[in-house]
Amino acid sequence: MRATDVIRQKRDGEALSEEAIDFFVRGVTDGSVPDYQATAFLMAVFWRGMTDQEAAWLTQAMTRSGDRADFSSIPGAKVDKHSTGGVGDKTSLVLAPLAAACGVIVPMMSGRALGHTGGTVDKLESIPGMTLSLDLDAMRGALAKVGCVLIQQTSRIAPADKKLYALRDVTATVESVPLICASIMSKKIAEGISALVLDVKAGRAAFMKTLDDARRLARLMVAIGNRSGVRSEALLTAMDVPLGRAVGNSIEVIESIETLKGRGPKDLEELSVALAARMVRLGGVAATNDEATAVVRRALASGAGVEKFRQIVEHQGGNPRIVDDYGLLPSAPHQETVPAPRGGIVTDIDAMEIGRASMVLGAGREKAEDSVDHAPGLWIRAHVGERVAAGEPLAELLFRDTRRAAEAASLVSKAFSIEDSAPPASPLILEEITT
Repeated sequence: MRATDVIRQKRDGEALSEEAIDFFVRGVTDGSVPDYQATAFLMAVFWRGMTDQEAAWLTQAMTRSGDRADFSSIPGAKVDKHSTGGVGDKTSLVLAPLAAACGVIVPMMSGRALGHTGGTVDKLESIPGMTLSLDLDAMRGALAKVGCVLIQQTSRIAPADKKLYALRDVTATVESVPLICASIMSKKIAEGISALVLDVKAGRAAFMKTLDDARRLARLMVAIGNRSGVRSEALLTAMDVPLGRAVGNSIEVIESIETLKGRGPKDLEELSVALAARMVRLGGVAATNDEATAVVRRALASGAGVEKFRQIVEHQGGNPRIVDDYGLLPSAPHQETVPAPRGGIVTDIDAMEIGRASMVLGAGREKAEDSVDHAPGLWIRAHVGERVAAGEPLAELLFRDTRRAAEAASLVSKAFSIEDSAPPASPLILEEITT
């Protein structure tokens, strides 16, 4: 069997055998399949798709490409959460310490920026001294002591995914149901968890643009997770407008801490609590979602969640004083506001344009070799449903490169719609999938 045979089969729309998928994933892992052939395979899958069986085989092969963690020596259920990504989506930084404060063991392995969405790892790297590269032994120690660890993917967990993830980011092959499913679930199955909560985004700034596509992805991931011994559930959530008000890296850390202090945006708090509650229920701390929500709300109101965040940061080598002093985080030297062209009520904010503006300012990656700047980003000063007067700020840009500010400001201006009357209310949580 040759790599070109596998690529040709998929290019021509044929279903691949388990043997062919195993062969190709092994080649990606050991380097015998070069990047240009891996990219050709990704593009063929992007255009031709995969059956659910092929996607399951791909997930299993990628899981087998590395180790499967074992945290059975630590008492309690191990529960993680994963989001398919969106603009301003910083829920992991809020819900992981909240769930841990409620008694759930949370081994959270996250990714970097993918396309226009910010990565949890990029946000956490804003914290001075924070170590995100832990081996499995160090991860086990952190879980035993703190109850939660926030790290990047280790070299021993699904190494095939690590290679393919980076290639997808820069070859316009991100928005593919089987590729997204295999990428997420191979890591989650391999990280030694007993349960998983999925946040599957739907909307113009999500990788799944339609609710039907998001539903198919969610059902596939839930099915593969359950079949692999990981009890899995999913929420379908809206990603048409940015989540919260901060879009960037260090400023999203600030907004997450503010949310843990009870002072964050209501949409971010609502979604973080809903996801954390399901983690708490799956972790056996509460019997129903209502009971679990009450437990999470108590952890939020008491400050237990923000104190757990402080412990996580300190245990992983970060400066815990950032919880009280945001001046210790990276900050951009320049600020500029984008004014409202007219008075009225903000009826829409195109999250895709906001995500692009953030990338232009340097907070994301356009090429694999690009570095992420943790300081730039933007604050949304007038969110959907809020009234503004002509000339008042819609958003505040934070940047280093003044040449990029004008392009970002143009994107932000296009993102906002202002009308005379308020828009109809739109739900944040669209659907729940438990089987």
